[in-house]
Amino acid sequence: MTQGKRGDVPTTAAPLVVGVDVGSVRRKGGFAWSLADASARGQDDPSALGAVVVTALDAGRPVALAFECPLSVPVPGVLDGGWQELGRARAGEGNRSWSAGAGTGALATGLVQLAWVLAYLRDQASECPRATTSMERFTAGEADLLIVEAMVTSDGKPEPVDGLQDHADALAAAKRLHEILIGGPNLFEADVAWDGFNNYSQQSSLVQTIA
Repeated sequence: MTQGKRGDVPTTAAPLVVGVDVGSVRRKGGFAWSLADASARGQDDPSALGAVVVTALDAGRPVALAFECPLSVPVPGVLDGGWQELGRARAGEGNRSWSAGAGTGALATGLVQLAWVLAYLRDQASECPRATTSMERFTAGEADLLIVEAMVTSDGKPEPVDGLQDHADALAAAKRLHEILIGGPNLFEADVAWDGFNNYSQQSSLVQTIA
């Protein structure tokens, strides 16, 4: 059993799980999102995503967001030649490093879009969500908004949904996070800090859809 909004009302409600594929809002379908059960999806206007999340949070339902963009970057030590590790790929990234061209573009775009969505939730929800990047805190009911990083690439790349690859990637990220929340593997931890929300932890969860 988890706790309801702000921990005041016990609830057994399953979390609303959403995958988000970041990208240009000026390109049709560049920014896309989908629920894990594919019952709802959207593109371009992130306020539509925000409205869905706000509705769930205001109803006391926890929400888990998987953004397909780097949410943490490794910073090596300053001694013993640590500088040689600057920009090196993180564990599990293979040849899709966060510091490569596509990774840096997604990092910059996702940074702005995630911050915008969080600001929307802060301003529109009846109460400021208790956000975390810790799977443990979320499943223990200590937070009602989970934010994780998703990586959809390699053999985990799904077939387009109605011809739209961005929607397919968002759906794949949501499905994988849903699997992990009910006990699946492939969960990695990395350091991250963002101070825009109450009780934001200093760990982020990396959801992999690499086979």
